[in-house]
Amino acid sequence: MKPVFRKQAAVWLQDQYRISGRRACRMVSLSSSMYYYRHHPREDAHIRLRIRDIALSRVRYGFWRIFVLLKREGFTDNHKRVYRIYKQEGLNLRSKRPRRSRSAAHRLERLDTPAINRVWSMDFVQDALFNGSRFRILAVVDNYSKKCLSLLVGKSLKGEDVKQELDSIALCEGLLPERIQCDNGSEFISKEVDRWAYQNKVTLDFSRPGKPTDNPYVESFNGKFRDECLSTNWFMDMEDAKNKIEDWRWEYNHFRPHSSLDDLSPQEFIILHENTPETLL
Repeated sequence: MKPVFRKQAAVWLQDQYRISGRRACRMVSLSSSMYYYRHHPREDAHIRLRIRDIALSRVRYGFWRIFVLLKREGFTDNHKRVYRIYKQEGLNLRSKRPRRSRSAAHRLERLDTPAINRVWSMDFVQDALFNGSRFRILAVVDNYSKKCLSLLVGKSLKGEDVKQELDSIALCEGLLPERIQCDNGSEFISKEVDRWAYQNKVTLDFSRPGKPTDNPYVESFNGKFRDECLSTNWFMDMEDAKNKIEDWRWEYNHFRPHSSLDDLSPQEFIILHENTPETLL
């Protein structure tokens, strides 16, 4: 018999036959400490409020990222308790994922990325202002550290804009990558970008047409960028879009936990590896 049923039986015996609690426990082979134990629920108003605040300010953060942020702030509650409160608050995120075909199980292996700033990926993302006016964003990501190196916003971005932005990133980072992965977009195969790559001895690694899985790092980043920034913000004009997108890039690089980096942010991951020069060259 389970202890909870033994306790119920002991309570019934005491009520029916007016015997002591200790004798009722002996009759049903129940520990007296278990019989007299009374549950005292823990006060969770503080952590409940903090979970709600994080979820409201970062609407696309799921349970695990909220749990990591709570640990950073000094909360000692384990993941089971946090998840229970998270569910009680009705914060469960349900991402609608498309069905995958059988061929998805046989994707190409990802190219090896040996160190920070060795391989970058770049791609374009498209969005619109509140009035339907379209604009584009050039995203450049370091494959190893997952750091977003640039989110260039513009109405019409051409090969010359891509070249200038790559020069700006190289100046900021202090070095150039060995390889840049990208698709076959007209901006990436332009003469300006090709000349820049040749002069700087950078290999442009183009994806095969219709094969986005050839460039998985930036495709994964694009999904997070759209889910957490583009789909949750209302852009009034180009200046507003640039400011909000740049704010999100800073948070992505310096604050957002990344499960692939042991729940560190990209900047924390880079600082952790700065004492090992071979990862930075």
